[in-house]
Amino acid sequence: MEKNLRRKNQQIFRVDDDELNLIHEKMKMANIRSKERYYRMMVLDGYVIRTDFSDVREMIRLLSNSSNNLNQISKRVNATGNIYADDIKDIKDNYELLWEQIKIMLDKFIKLPD
Repeated sequence: MEKNLRRKNQQIFRVDDDELNLIHEKMKMANIRSKERYYRMMVLDGYVIRTDFSDVREMIRLLSNSSNNLNQISKRVNATGNIYADDIKDIKDNYELLWEQIKIMLDKFIKLPD
C-alpha cells in the first residue's frame, strides 16, 4: 500500500512548544506553508531569504511618473515651441522625489558600521 515516493527516507525530530511556535513564525515570514519543504530548505541550504521590494516598487513608480511627465512636456514643447516654468518645476519636483526614494533604498541596502 506504500506509494512509490521520490523521497523515501524519513527524518523525525522533536521540538518543544516554544521552538514550534518560532518555526511557525519563521515559516510565515518566509511565506512557506509546507513544514516538510521548510525543514528541507533549512537543512540543505541553511537559510531562507525573504526580501521586501516595496522601496524598489516605489522607485519604479516614481521613475515611471517622471518619464511620463517628461514625455508630455516634450510633446507640448515640440508642438508649441515653448516651455513653461511650471513644466520645469514639475520635472525638478519629480526628480527630487525620485532621488529621495533612491537614497532611502540605498540606506537600507548599504548599512555603514557605526
